[in-house]
Amino acid sequence: MSSLLRLFPSFRATPKAPAVQRDSVEIALADGRRIDILRVRDPRARRIKLAVDERGARLTLPLRASRAEGERFLHEHRAWLTQQLALQAQAGGDGLRRDVTGALPLRGHQLPLRWESGRATRLEQDAAGTLRFLAPARAGDAALRRALQEFYEAEGRADLGRWLPAYLPGLPHPPRRIVFKRPSTLWGSLAPDGTVALDLALLLAQPAAFEYVLVHELCHLLHRDHSPRFWHAVELRFADWREQRAYLREEGRGLKARLRQLLAG
Repeated sequence: MSSLLRLFPSFRATPKAPAVQRDSVEIALADGRRIDILRVRDPRARRIKLAVDERGARLTLPLRASRAEGERFLHEHRAWLTQQLALQAQAGGDGLRRDVTGALPLRGHQLPLRWESGRATRLEQDAAGTLRFLAPARAGDAALRRALQEFYEAEGRADLGRWLPAYLPGLPHPPRRIVFKRPSTLWGSLAPDGTVALDLALLLAQPAAFEYVLVHELCHLLHRDHSPRFWHAVELRFADWREQRAYLREEGRGLKARLRQLLAG
């Protein structure tokens, strides 16, 4: 059998690479708060790393590092971690608070918000651009957040209705459907069945950035990769794509954090 394996080395069993392992660890911050931190043991990691983004804090450990080393690293960086979490919370802003929140982000602007009593919980925009949040006294925080999400989704569908007709000609077929989601990193994706998913946080961005992401995903109906042919298709349909991609790289984390803060719960 061993001689056959030497003749056909491709038949040899290939050991599986170690899988990424995830759990959490609790730590007391410099200000006394206790929080859970995502701990990731990654075979690709070369050093211990601590990062903070809109999803929270993440500790990455290489395979050779022990848990004790990771916890010691966390303790040594407690002050830095406390500061970064505070900055992230500041970037995200306050959550949605009835009769307190005075403005909401939409299409790259902060629009003034007026709270009123109403029979149904809903958010609407008047001709002057002012937002009006109507809600009965019994409406809880979850109902308010749901109404805000529904408002953003409706505004997103309105934008798509304006943009899509110009981009459908030349595509092999239209997308099966377009849905809004809240991914942690991606701005858009195209599923094998032709469904386009777009980040709801794009409603907080400048409209050109939202439109670029739409065009990007539509061009994947032509080319499923990021080959030169794909980018040429994007260029033909949206010449400003480089500027909008740079905008999302610079502002994207804050936009995602702000939406997360508003819809948290």
